Amino acid sequence: MTAETVPTPAGDARITWHPASTGRPRLVLALGHGAGGGIEARDLRALAAALPPLGFTVALVEQPWRVAGKKVAPAPKTLDTGWRALWPALAGPGAPVVAGGRSAGARVACRTARELGAYAVLALSFPLHPPGRPEKSRAAELLGSGVPTLVVQGGNDPFGKPAEFPAEFRAGATGEGRELVEVAYGDHGFAVPKRAPLGQDEALERITGGVAGWLAALGDH
Repeated sequence: MTAETVPTPAGDARITWHPASTGRPRLVLALGHGAGGGIEARDLRALAAALPPLGFTVALVEQPWRVAGKKVAPAPKTLDTGWRALWPALAGPGAPVVAGGRSAGARVACRTARELGAYAVLALSFPLHPPGRPEKSRAAELLGSGVPTLVVQGGNDPFGKPAEFPAEFRAGATGEGRELVEVAYGDHGFAVPKRAPLGQDEALERITGGVAGWLAALGDH
């Protein structure tokens, strides 16, 4: 694991690299954090631990506002600016780059994927709408990524439950390159209640297993 500081027009950002343990990576998975937290999120940590032994490099990206110690994320346009400026560093290992992130980071990945040439998008806890405001849908961002897209969503996520997602992401849909993995009982941070029939470790295994299988299929194309 190594950390790299990258200057951007929005300030210094930071990439924490978790290199593939098998030599040259099959793919690089770049993951941004949400608006309310950083790269210590349980799903980001789990992916950074599980994927390198399988041949995937994971790059955990901290946006400039987080590196600077601020508590409130800036406007989406500023987040996109930081992400764009990071892209050459993310592409540095020479493997195709899958853009991804959780919550606000997933939105950034979707909005910029086509222009940056991302190989695919991983959207963790995509905030389909503000809690209690389903009419404020952000589905257009998700559908507009222009590349194969995997959504991993908690079954009890107040920002959008799996059944609320566009039909292209539902089981049995024919939307090309669009998939959804549900983490049963999970909330926006993939926490599961103690009374749930599956434990927290099982929920994380659902995330890492689903993402690993999807990445492997992408890498075989």
